[in-house]
Amino acid sequence: MFSLKRFGHVAFFALLALAFSTPANTLASDGEATGKTITIPRLSGKPTIENFLGMKPHNGSSPEMVKVEGFTQRQPKDGDPASQKTDAYLGYDDKNLYIVMVCFDSEPDKLRARMTRREGAFGDDFVEITLDTFHDRLHGFVFWSNPVGVQADGLWNENRAPGPDDGPDFSFDTVWDSEAQITEDGYVVYMAIPFKSLRFSPNDEQTWGITLLRHIPRANEWSYWPHVSSRVQGRLNQAGVVQGLANISPGRNIQLIPYAALRSFRALDTRDFNNPQFASKRAEFDGGLDAKFVLKDSLVLDLTFNPDFSQVESDEPQATVNQRFEVFFPEKRPFFLENSGFFQTPINLLFTRRIADPQFGARLTGKLGKYNIGALIADDESPGKAVANGDPLEDKRALFTVARVSRDILNQSSIGAIYTDREFENSFNRVGGIDARFKLNSQWVTSMQAVASSTRFLDGTKMNGTAYYANLDFTSRKVGYFASYQDFSKGYRTQTGFFQRPDIRETTNFFRYTFRPEGKRLISWGPNAIAIHSWDHDGTKLNESYIQELNFEFARQTFAQVFYATESEVLRPRDFPGLTRATNYHRTNQGFQINSSYFSEVSINTEWRFGQRLNFVPAAGELPEIENRTTGFFGLTVRPATRLKIDNTYIFERLARRDSGAGIFNNHIYRSKWNWQFNRALSLRLIFQYDTVLANPELTSLQTTKNFNADFLVTWLPHPGTALYIGYNSNLQNLDPALRVNDFGILRPRDRFINDGRQLFVKFSYLFRL
Repeated sequence: MFSLKRFGHVAFFALLALAFSTPANTLASDGEATGKTITIPRLSGKPTIENFLGMKPHNGSSPEMVKVEGFTQRQPKDGDPASQKTDAYLGYDDKNLYIVMVCFDSEPDKLRARMTRREGAFGDDFVEITLDTFHDRLHGFVFWSNPVGVQADGLWNENRAPGPDDGPDFSFDTVWDSEAQITEDGYVVYMAIPFKSLRFSPNDEQTWGITLLRHIPRANEWSYWPHVSSRVQGRLNQAGVVQGLANISPGRNIQLIPYAALRSFRALDTRDFNNPQFASKRAEFDGGLDAKFVLKDSLVLDLTFNPDFSQVESDEPQATVNQRFEVFFPEKRPFFLENSGFFQTPINLLFTRRIADPQFGARLTGKLGKYNIGALIADDESPGKAVANGDPLEDKRALFTVARVSRDILNQSSIGAIYTDREFENSFNRVGGIDARFKLNSQWVTSMQAVASSTRFLDGTKMNGTAYYANLDFTSRKVGYFASYQDFSKGYRTQTGFFQRPDIRETTNFFRYTFRPEGKRLISWGPNAIAIHSWDHDGTKLNESYIQELNFEFARQTFAQVFYATESEVLRPRDFPGLTRATNYHRTNQGFQINSSYFSEVSINTEWRFGQRLNFVPAAGELPEIENRTTGFFGLTVRPATRLKIDNTYIFERLARRDSGAGIFNNHIYRSKWNWQFNRALSLRLIFQYDTVLANPELTSLQTTKNFNADFLVTWLPHPGTALYIGYNSNLQNLDPALRVNDFGILRPRDRFINDGRQLFVKFSYLFRL
């Protein structure tokens, strides 16, 4: 049950913050107060990009479209006119909203414009429109294009992203048209957005919010119409107002996406730990259906039957060796990505990768008046497939249910509730709670949540617990401050969300100050200070961290940081077998980070860290000790041709004894990803990745492991929903050819590789939009 005493404390601080906040009607308001209101006309004909290639409407064509000009910088010089002129033209007809962005550039040869896959050109010049179709100043649709017409689309959520720089949620995909062309004086982008691809109220007369954005990467410049200031937290509260849209509707909107897949594979079956073996099929056919129904113009019902939830996009590499807690890998599967923002709360209660192998799923999301609604139900066959043949749990499946509702209140504020449930045989995990977000004034925002969990395990034991979270966030152009408190009780569990450890209370304080010389080379610089303290419910200190950072922003997308950190970490006897008392380990770390796209053909991203780290994988019978560690991350992206992009990644970690310098383990991850874009729809991708852990058996319980993976994929994706994939994957590891096992699993000879998995597949899906 909830602790009323603790919940009362949270409510008290919320009311106190409201009492000292600026009233809602004095918040930074939208175009109604600033005068940035436009009336979009209904057009008698459809505009085309050819009408504007002269950087203005050709011979008076499209005279009915309203012209918007006067873009203003947000960065680097907040409030200054944009360095390059941008004119936008807008109009609509019965089916589409039309936007033409005419982008002048005094140096068009320096434009960054690559032909790449959809949503793969974020380092380029681009233009963007955000439409707040419900005019609630909380949610918006985002449409984006680079100078050669490569698309991106997403959802803007003020609750998800407290500041505009945090970006939209680009997991949203819909169908719309874009064209673009580079000219002698800049470039022109044409967008036609079907009303069928939007959600809005059924009113005859529409009032929407709008922002227009142009990004010039070589100048680190972000310019908006109307002005979206970095001195104010939020984007949609600073938006302009759209009027003139009348008698429009998404109309009937039913989408059916059937798919068919054929694969041939050979894979290692390790369900029986003591008897691993290979399984294979020469030809396995599969098929399924995704369906989407738009209800009342604003609710979306998604259904899926026998979905192919295999990942086409592979996970980015991360170091997983010597980690005390689970490493977070973000969701990649489209069904779970779309509209995921409707289920996000301050405490992570829905991590959809827990639903590993669903056979069916249903999701309802949308907005009714001031209410935002999300509901999800799906099964998961993976628990019944992970056990050996004959196990009582064989072929059993788990059932996931999630329900979320929130209500918009005041100005860019909301209150909500969420319930999650995972049922498996006679076990369950149920979590329910309430949350709130209050925008106190134009610079202060606070969020809070309280939840309770009830869990019954397969052996019949039960556990109950609570969790609490609260934060306070201040944003201005030069100063930023963030403070948070979270509390997970001993009995709290979530089997639907991402959760690392119970029995912890933690406070975080973050402060930044930014100097803004805004010169030709140095744009801004300043320090950050971070302090983290945690302890358990018995009062034992668990962690104490202090981090100092110094950040620099240079021209041409170049950023640098140096940092120094000290940390005290406590391990208790229950944390590690063999410890007889709580032991405090002190360590320091320092390093630097550099990100740069100074040259349009080359981007680098590197971080190196030197100091100490706990050895959580000591040799059998040994206890953890602080050892010397060096970690590095190096990313190099090369674009030798407009259509070719090569992403290279190297991750390295070395742990060595402090007393003797003897190596404990070295972990290397090499990854090279090649993408050739024939046109906007057709691409070829190759990925090669090699992972190795070179372990010293005298100093660690780790085994030496080596893994090489090769991935080949041809993609034809004319628009979301319609796609053809042809792929091949092969995996090699240093496994014993006879598949003999020891206490750690299959034996691993140091110099022997076998192919433990390969797959050839073809998948085709087609979007029927009725």
